[in-house]
Amino acid sequence: MTAEPGVAALSAELQARIAAEFPKYPEKRAVLLTALHFVQAERGWVPPEMIVPIAELLEIEPIEVQEVISFYSMFHAEPVGRYHLQVCTNLPCCLRGARGVVRAFERVLDLRPGERTADGMFSLAEVECLGSCGTAPVLQVNNRRYEEGLKPADTDGLVARLRAAAATSREKS
Repeated sequence: MTAEPGVAALSAELQARIAAEFPKYPEKRAVLLTALHFVQAERGWVPPEMIVPIAELLEIEPIEVQEVISFYSMFHAEPVGRYHLQVCTNLPCCLRGARGVVRAFERVLDLRPGERTADGMFSLAEVECLGSCGTAPVLQVNNRRYEEGLKPADTDGLVARLRAAAATSREKS
């Protein structure tokens, strides 16, 4: 496969992983979500300079890549912290105290939604429905782990546990 000029910005390994997905779908464009997951797993976010190479590889327009990145809260168009805290602020969560949870994280971490702590350890975001209305309010950490039925008083302990986990993983490496 001969790379287009911008495609060279993708690592050879990343290009190969994305291309390996093509046979699974009827059109290359259908690999977009998977490609974005791969890029984000490698980089921690989807840098703007990756949009054109992804579009070229998938034979779509760059705006189509940008639209998907901006639509889904699981994709990050800016660097996020090691622990990206996403608080659902949709109606059911708000009715059960999500705004108070956001304010508690702002206090504990000294940041606002959309920001990262100075040490890069935490970032905070308000997101739409995380699909756990029955256990609202809900928090998602790094697009994986859920904390359900969260209360503002729980935030100090959660931040302390995440800091301890980060310290433990640094000691092991």
